[in-house]
Amino acid sequence: MTIKEQQDTIIEEFSFFTDWTEKYEYIIQLGKDLPLIDEQYKKEENLIKGCQSKVWLHAEHRDGKIFFTADSDAIITKGLVSMVVRVLSGQSPAAIADAEIYFVDAIGLKSHLSLTRSNGLLSMLKQMKMYGVALKARGI
Repeated sequence: MTIKEQQDTIIEEFSFFTDWTEKYEYIIQLGKDLPLIDEQYKKEENLIKGCQSKVWLHAEHRDGKIFFTADSDAIITKGLVSMVVRVLSGQSPAAIADAEIYFVDAIGLKSHLSLTRSNGLLSMLKQMKMYGVALKARGI
């Protein structure tokens, strides 16, 4: 699936929920379903700066694509991480670098997160896009 298709799927999934309690429960479930990051990547250099909770992000480049694994020590944050990993993992560096991330606004997430969580989400997205930018610039 393309980045756009992944985002559209998430938007569609959230459209089935009528209130934010249900949406938060779904976000928590997404976090529980996030594949575990290998413990060797839970180190200081993989921590996302700007997140109130701990978020580890590991990127691996193979076969012309970037694959992300991540984890968080906070359940809501882990759900947020799972969505951005779902959208961007397995895409080319150029696609990630050039991606317009619109699902956050489309599902109303930005207005329902605390300022610290919102900033953390932006930091995650920024870091993931930076991996794409760096590899794209190297022509990889």
